[in-house]
Amino acid sequence: MIRNLTRFLFAIVVLVSSLNLAGESSSAANTRTPILLELFTSEGCSSCPPADAILGKLDSAQPIASAELIVLSEHVDYWNHDGWKDPFSSSAYTERQNIYKDRFGLKGPYTPEMVVDGSKEFLGSDVRAAQQNIIQAAGTPKMRVALSSVSLDGDTLRGHVETDALPDSFNSKEADVYVAIVLHHAESQVLRGENAGQHLAYTNVVRTLKNVGTVKRGESFAQNVNLKIEPGDDVHNLQWIAFVQDRHQGKVFGAAIQAVEAK
Repeated sequence: MIRNLTRFLFAIVVLVSSLNLAGESSSAANTRTPILLELFTSEGCSSCPPADAILGKLDSAQPIASAELIVLSEHVDYWNHDGWKDPFSSSAYTERQNIYKDRFGLKGPYTPEMVVDGSKEFLGSDVRAAQQNIIQAAGTPKMRVALSSVSLDGDTLRGHVETDALPDSFNSKEADVYVAIVLHHAESQVLRGENAGQHLAYTNVVRTLKNVGTVKRGESFAQNVNLKIEPGDDVHNLQWIAFVQDRHQGKVFGAAIQAVEAK
């Protein structure tokens, strides 16, 4: 039930306070390690709002000086049977979560589930697990991912994605390059189901997630990408995220984020 939300919000404030480093220099801010946080969630799940709030707080506070937290809120569709259809849900995100389920050896998918850099999964409202896994991920080497020329032309989002070659130390011959269009902030009034009567807020709700190519060992990647935005989405609320992930939805090797500028 939502009555636990206050307790979880207090816990995340404690997390932010414990991780935030006072007097962070501008040079430290410029050398942050990008870490991809994926939250699988649903408006039909009464346990999800605390995790949604935690993800939003991590995005806004950026509590770890050595890490740039790049968050994705992926709404699954298997909760849509209980009298309420999540307007942000998609079978594509359910499919993505099921691949993680198989990789992590889980009995089944569940919400809320958080995945850090494609490497660790845990209950999305578990603040202690978030703290431990984010700190661990911050010490992991990453490859460069860069976004440029990101703009909106009508209903088409255009951008340029490039990466360095896969380092030999990653022990991978090739990896997938993904791009995502997200709503930086979204809200919903839930009328039925487990969260009936609740006004819920989300951060970086994924609207489009697409594999746009492959980066190989010894070869850099560069490509222009054009994607259609969802009808009705506020163009001033969009962000573009790119990340490189080992084949078969493995470890995330690098990520980048940039706001969209409408023409």
